[in-house]
Amino acid sequence: MRILVVSDTHGREENLELILSQMPMPDHVIHLGDSEGGEDYIREIITCPLHIVAGNCDFFSHLPKVDMVEIGGYRIMLTHGHYYYVSVGTRDLVEDAKANGCNVVMFGHTHRPFVNQDDPELTILNPGSLSFPRQEGRRPSYIMMEIGEDGIARYKIHYL
Repeated sequence: MRILVVSDTHGREENLELILSQMPMPDHVIHLGDSEGGEDYIREIITCPLHIVAGNCDFFSHLPKVDMVEIGGYRIMLTHGHYYYVSVGTRDLVEDAKANGCNVVMFGHTHRPFVNQDDPELTILNPGSLSFPRQEGRRPSYIMMEIGEDGIARYKIHYL
């Protein structure tokens, strides 16, 4: 099972379109906020289940601020992260994810990709930004989560 995880497109879906043109449609797509009104267009181009949450730039959005989804045996908490102050750390985010029985938590907001699997109970990840990356090198990024036949999730950060 293949899950495409993106965030912070900020109304610029060109890189999302590029990714989708280079692979078969994934089994799920997760967008972690700051689509800035692009959610209707994203829904049009995605033909698999789409899970999308509101970010701090999604003014007047009716998208949820936090969502819990179950995919391939994993309980995943989705949020943009700004309500958890992720720019200064993930402690609050981790506490809430564990309190909700999640074994994966995904967030955006910082525009910096990372995957942290140090805690055997919880994987923490951020796909970075497809439109305005802030990490060294400033390359747009996303994460592919692949759940193998063994039921184990593997995560890989990709750069454009």
